Amino acid sequence: MTLQTQAHREFSDRVAAITDWDAATPDTEWSVRDLVRHVIVEQQWIPPLLRGLSLRDARRELAPLGADLAAEWQKHSALATEAWRSTPPHVSVQLSYDTVTAEDYLREQVSDVTIHSWDLARATAADETLDDALVAAVWTVFEPQKDTLQASGLFASPVPLADDAPLQSRLLALTGRDDRVRSAQVG
Repeated sequence: MTLQTQAHREFSDRVAAITDWDAATPDTEWSVRDLVRHVIVEQQWIPPLLRGLSLRDARRELAPLGADLAAEWQKHSALATEAWRSTPPHVSVQLSYDTVTAEDYLREQVSDVTIHSWDLARATAADETLDDALVAAVWTVFEPQKDTLQASGLFASPVPLADDAPLQSRLLALTGRDDRVRSAQVG
């Protein structure tokens, strides 16, 4: 839970820095608004899935988002955080690709929010530095999957970096992001 709280804090800080909701992001097909909307929708899924609902039943609980995405983020971040707090880590959760433990789903969600915190920071010219413990934890999720990340279609090709590059840079590089190049765009 500590990492989930930190990931949400990182994203909240970047949401607070948004001045242009239509600005481009490192995710070439998303504006800032699209990126924030994506992260919020992912949070909407968490409470019903952790309650054991099927994907079909969980989808019925998803309400359209309002126009104030900053307020929607705060609302759904709080609801997701409460759902994580009240769910034992061993509970089974049905996802679109498999049934996993709540603990594995939590690690996946922390990873998603963390990477998108950097994307949002890059898009808004906010501080791009992520919490070291958070970066280290997300590295343990992505690094073992490095050979399958590109094949998933969720990330651009990994960016080659030296093994002695900072861990945050190597983590971002695994997901096709290059923090050395200011105009980098990823798919």
